[in-house]
This record gives sequence, structure tokens and C-alpha cells, in this order.
Amino acid sequence: MPRATSDARLLIQSLSKAYAATPTNLKIIDLYVVFAVATALIQVAYMGLVGTFPFNSFLSGVLSCIGTAVLAVCLRIQVNKDNKEFKDLPPERAFADFVLCNLVLHLVIMNFLG
Repeated sequence: MPRATSDARLLIQSLSKAYAATPTNLKIIDLYVVFAVATALIQVAYMGLVGTFPFNSFLSGVLSCIGTAVLAVCLRIQVNKDNKEFKDLPPERAFADFVLCNLVLHLVIMNFLG
């Protein structure tokens, strides 16, 4: 078992060193994704504790958080300079796509609420 612990420690150290070289704008997007997923988890926990009376509201909230997180991951992929597939796409265009898709997502969510 000590070998597994040392391997895990080495893995965590190597990941933290690699993440330290990540640009700040990607770290901000990562923090946004973590916040969106944490908000969805809090909503699920609240639903488990309190109940599911306005079920459409619960679904709208969770789908809004998860959809926003997915769109932010897409933004991160497009803005990343190391990604060769989107090298011709300017970051401003990627952000405009992100904003437009979020607008459409939240219009659908509002419509789902009724």
C-alpha cells in the first residue's frame, strides 16, 4: 500500500507542476466550470433534502448549471493556444460564441420554467 500512496503523491505533484504553467485565462475558465458544477451539486443535494415539489425549477436550475459548464469547457478548448484545431479562431470570436450560446441556453431554460 505505501507504493500506491507514493505513486498517487507523484501523480498529484506532476499534475500541479503542469497546471502551474497553464495561462491565467484558462485557470479563470476552470474556476468558472468548477463553480457551475458545484452549484449543480448543491441544487441536487438541496432537492434530496427538501423535496422535488417544483420539479421544473429543479431541472431548469441543474440543466442551466451543467449547460453553462459544458459551454465553458468548449470556450476553454477554443481559447487554448496549445490546441491546433482552433488556431485560426480569434479568442474574441470564441467568447462571442460562448455568450450567444449561453443566451440561447438560458432562453430555453426560461421557457422550460413556464
